[in-house]
Amino acid sequence: MKTEFIKQLNQSKTIEESLRFLAENVSGKIVFSTSFGIEDQLITDAVFTQNLNNIEVFTLDTGRLFQETYSTWHKTELQYNKHIKTYYPQANTLESFINEKGINPFYESQELRKQCCHIRKVEPLQGALKGAAVWITGLRAEHSPNRNTLEILQWDEQYQLYKFNPLLHWTTEEVKQYVAQKGIPYNVLHDKGFISIGCAPCTRAIKEGEDFRAGRWWWEDASKKECGLHR
Repeated sequence: MKTEFIKQLNQSKTIEESLRFLAENVSGKIVFSTSFGIEDQLITDAVFTQNLNNIEVFTLDTGRLFQETYSTWHKTELQYNKHIKTYYPQANTLESFINEKGINPFYESQELRKQCCHIRKVEPLQGALKGAAVWITGLRAEHSPNRNTLEILQWDEQYQLYKFNPLLHWTTEEVKQYVAQKGIPYNVLHDKGFISIGCAPCTRAIKEGEDFRAGRWWWEDASKKECGLHR
């Protein structure tokens, strides 16, 4: 993208202004991936309330999500009268994996956990991003030390597109205040100590003093906790 475009996008704007600027100035396909976490709900609100119809909002249904996540999904579609496109794992691949490795093999080794993430998340994401020029995410630097080096708009070599992280430098308190002020539906698990909410077998609430990502794959080495969606 041209330097001037990036400069304008990175200028101090509200979340609504930045998304509208993106929608009005990118001719290619724009997609936003939501997992119905509080950050994603904030972005969804900005997209849906402005009727930015050229931004496709999609989610990945792994088949192992919390019931509270499905409830948030349902409430969101009802509140905004919008449809969220859904991508699922390949049935044959998932069936073979479970029949060979068992229903919860991710507790046995990091290799099996990553294989499960790849089948349930990465492969469906590859389909969702096909042909996209810009991928909008709810990534925040606070969530992980690995995300401190991210930029608000950057080229993603893995998927060959631009990744836009509009909430990268927002604090948790800023996100919560915005959601509360606007009456945006959010996952009630956030009120129970859940920070980063993924699949139910792989997510727990964090304890006082623990790192943001402590609740994800808590049985593994904490040095790098990612599922492969973001690198």
